[in-house]
Amino acid sequence: MPSLKLLVVEDDLASLELMAEVFTSLEAEVRPVSDSLEAAGLIDSEKFDGIFLDLEMPNLDGFELAKRIRRSSWNKATPIVIVTGRDERQTMQDAFALGATFFLQKPVDRQKLSILFRTVRGGMLENRRRSIRVPLQTEVTCTAGSRTVRGMTWNLSQGGIQVEAGGLQPGHAVQLSFRLPVSHTDIIAAGTVVWANDKRQGIRFTIVSEQNQQAIRGFISEVEE
Repeated sequence: MPSLKLLVVEDDLASLELMAEVFTSLEAEVRPVSDSLEAAGLIDSEKFDGIFLDLEMPNLDGFELAKRIRRSSWNKATPIVIVTGRDERQTMQDAFALGATFFLQKPVDRQKLSILFRTVRGGMLENRRRSIRVPLQTEVTCTAGSRTVRGMTWNLSQGGIQVEAGGLQPGHAVQLSFRLPVSHTDIIAAGTVVWANDKRQGIRFTIVSEQNQQAIRGFISEVEE
């Protein structure tokens, strides 16, 4: 699997360089950024496997940037690691309430950063696996309320599916059924339409059986190979 792609946002250049150096030595692909406004642009245009975020920065502080990350289409589920010199309990509670995944107190050093990276790596890899999309073109049946439409799938991930099925709108709860090629496994899942345009719709899975989850993971692994 390719290296983890990390965004590190820190206005203290010494800390930024240290984090970039340590994470790069651990075989991560690091995008170091000292300007939080630049970082805000990146989170809306690129997918990252993890974001390391300082809280106290000029322009946009870490709290506001965390809010934007959780609202972004690219990184709303990306793990956020807060790195800060503040140690108040309320600060930690506020950070976790905004969707932070981990919290590291400054000052940082190589040992702290190495331990942190090895701790969060597994969760970041799992999050990446959930977001990987592979092509899938097969018939799909979508039922929303009393209405059933048939269409075609376009791509599939562990967390959802993109389809072309007329009439589905954001917020619709749908029941899906389709068949995976090769294994010929019938997938039945519940989901919510999260976006729609003139032709296609994105559906996030909400209920999938463990057996179907394993079948989807197996299919994605086969296509990736």
